[in-house]
Amino acid sequence: MILLFLLLLGLITYFIVQRGVASSTTTPVWMLWLVMMTPALAWTLWILIQGEDQPPPLGLMIALFLISSLLYLYLIQAGRSSPPDPATDEGQEQSRVTSTSSLTVEQQKQLQQCFPWSAYALHETEFKGQVVICRGQLRTSSEVAYQTVREKIEAQFGDRFLIVFQESFEGKPFFILIPNPQFEAKTPQPRLTRPMTALGLLALTVLTTTLMGTLAFSDLVSPELEANPNLLLENPSLLAPGLPYAIALMTILGIHELGHYVMARRYKIKATLPYFIPVPFFLGTFGAFIQIRSPIPNRKALFDVGIAGPLAGLVATLPIFLWGLSLSDVIAASENTSMFNFDSLNPKATVVLAILSKIALGNQLTGDMALNLHPVAVAGFLGLVITALNLIPVGQLDGGHVVHAMFGQRTAIAIGQISRLLVLILAFLHQEFLWWAIFLLLMPIADEPALNDVTELDNGRDFLGLLALVILVMIVLPAPPTLIEWFYG
Repeated sequence: MILLFLLLLGLITYFIVQRGVASSTTTPVWMLWLVMMTPALAWTLWILIQGEDQPPPLGLMIALFLISSLLYLYLIQAGRSSPPDPATDEGQEQSRVTSTSSLTVEQQKQLQQCFPWSAYALHETEFKGQVVICRGQLRTSSEVAYQTVREKIEAQFGDRFLIVFQESFEGKPFFILIPNPQFEAKTPQPRLTRPMTALGLLALTVLTTTLMGTLAFSDLVSPELEANPNLLLENPSLLAPGLPYAIALMTILGIHELGHYVMARRYKIKATLPYFIPVPFFLGTFGAFIQIRSPIPNRKALFDVGIAGPLAGLVATLPIFLWGLSLSDVIAASENTSMFNFDSLNPKATVVLAILSKIALGNQLTGDMALNLHPVAVAGFLGLVITALNLIPVGQLDGGHVVHAMFGQRTAIAIGQISRLLVLILAFLHQEFLWWAIFLLLMPIADEPALNDVTELDNGRDFLGLLALVILVMIVLPAPPTLIEWFYG
């Protein structure tokens, strides 16, 4: 079983490396894959030799993770072609041109004229196939420079290019002109949204979540159903008790995705309707998603679209969870009481749980009590978990978009690596977070850049982003003894 899991993990990791960085570095994919897989290979080898009952030393795993992460980033950077030093004459208006271009000589001259010296002094133009990389020196604010250059390029070349303004790993802004896939499209573009598909998946997910809710809480419905789930085929009305769980969970997931969708439409970003993923096991669903079909214009839009989902989902989660907690049973704590045991939930497991449980149940809840969660409370608890998972600042998670927009891509990659390490440590302390750690290790650490990926956010958005990270910490951080003493006496 362990070897099968390692094989599956290796295949997924190879696919991620190949799709994520193979085109941006000359370092062989197999070498990057081997470095990325080192912690998983070491963990598997330890278990095969020592057995599953004796986990590998935490210090060893942390050291392997840090070494492999640093080596992985070094190999990617070492495989990038180092650009020549930019021209030192600040008044120089002519740029060097390297490689072979699909543009004519006249078009290359026109392109150079699109970079006014007062906005962005162009020093070098490099052509890689259809992609044009323009390096130089910023002469004004990043926002003014991007708008000036973009308007001139669009005036000269129409919508032939997507104009990306990005920072190098050395912190120097540069332009990338990417062929617009819609410019030379000969066939009609596919429909952006498919309402009937979205509605069909919604209805099917309501069914699967209702089914799983009914089976999970069958002891509350009928002892016969708990012993024989096939009774549902004979009497579908037995599904009715699963509806509170299904409706509550679907509401949270739907509002989360609608937050992304509405904010994307506000910025005129092409996005599909939310699509739910039904599964006849686990929670009844793997969540929902929307697809972004056009580039993100700037870091402000990246931030707003990224944070809108978790905040909207949290606004829906809090009243649902509080209501569910008020319907839950207070029981005596036992050795089975834990953070993820819905029959005996530890209300003091995290800061948010401690606060919300006390608000909902008041004096009924004392320090030696646990909770037998009502189905609505289970959905609310899962809403908190979904919010926390999405706010983790890694890669293409919502939290990854937020820190990318706040600090830039370079710093966001470093924050993502630290976050993965912290979740890995948390997985050693609490086995429930093991799947989180594996999921994050598989996720690409770099987020896709916005078109203007240089202009920074305003103070209000920076504060909101930091508040979102505080919410993440409060959801997963164990409640300190002082807070427990204050609330529970």
